[in-house]
Amino acid sequence: MSEPAPGRPNPEKVLQFSFAYAPPLMIEAAVKLKVFDALVAGPKTIEQLASETGASDRGLRILLNGLVGLGLLTSSPTGYALTPEADTFLVSGRPSYLGGFFRHTSTQLIPKWLQLTDIVRTGKPAIAVNAEGQGAAFFEQFVEDIFPLSRPAASGLADHLGLPATTKPVSVLDLAAGSGVWGISLAEKSPHVRVTAVDWPDVLHVTERVAKRQGVADRLTYVAGDLSVADFGTGHHVATLGHILHSEGADRSRALLKKTFAALAPGGTIAIAEWLVDDTRTGPPPGLIFAVNMLVNTDAGDTFSFGEIAKWLTEVGFVNPRVVESLPCPSPLVLATKPG
Repeated sequence: MSEPAPGRPNPEKVLQFSFAYAPPLMIEAAVKLKVFDALVAGPKTIEQLASETGASDRGLRILLNGLVGLGLLTSSPTGYALTPEADTFLVSGRPSYLGGFFRHTSTQLIPKWLQLTDIVRTGKPAIAVNAEGQGAAFFEQFVEDIFPLSRPAASGLADHLGLPATTKPVSVLDLAAGSGVWGISLAEKSPHVRVTAVDWPDVLHVTERVAKRQGVADRLTYVAGDLSVADFGTGHHVATLGHILHSEGADRSRALLKKTFAALAPGGTIAIAEWLVDDTRTGPPPGLIFAVNMLVNTDAGDTFSFGEIAKWLTEVGFVNPRVVESLPCPSPLVLATKPG
């Protein structure tokens, strides 16, 4: 393609997205073929990898070269090898393994996005995962694979709240618990922490399984039901809302925050993990793209700015809404306090 004339728009801004769907599908293929696992012991040739994975020489050569281009593998005369990122996040069994997320790309995520034109036209999702019927089946398969995404932030939140040093009982309300990553991570930091996990019945089976695996099942209780009707109880010291406001939408989020405020003890803390956008909705790109994901998957979901969430929090009585910048989280963590 010839260079555009000076002062003319450059098509690269548009063309850079022309194969944007390819990287997650390439990673998914490598995860399912166990390519990253096969390279843990060191570099291997195409022939060695073909023998271990059962894939074709040609297919592996082209796929692996593509992963080299993505910066997830390296190549040399001795063969292909893992980069530090692949070794940390794409080898199964690692504490920070994210390969499970990519296993859902072609089966659960992309198919609904293929209906985007009609979804924009009608304003209605392909399948509403914020409703229990379809949603429970989706999240039952999905939540455990995204456990590592929130794990560092959840563990950091426990430290931020001083839980490792506490000598008093701490009651945690884990709303839309999913894998239980927030409540479980807090419970692991102190034997004084007890967790009430709230979610749909089918999803709570996953929460319970993960809690048993992490060794804290005896300190979790479970409340099955939709957030709008479930009994949250009262007197909790911490409430966590891990990536739930975006699927609830503005009206249900306001109602949820009001209900959560009532469930907290005076001096209690609410912790909200969310993909934030700026006040003008011009960035950042991940938050804006995730808003489209909510259009595809929910009836009223969206992403919100810190200003919007802070306003909702103060409207129901919380004080000092703030973003905790220091936690290792792929999306910001918003905290606020119920006055003592």
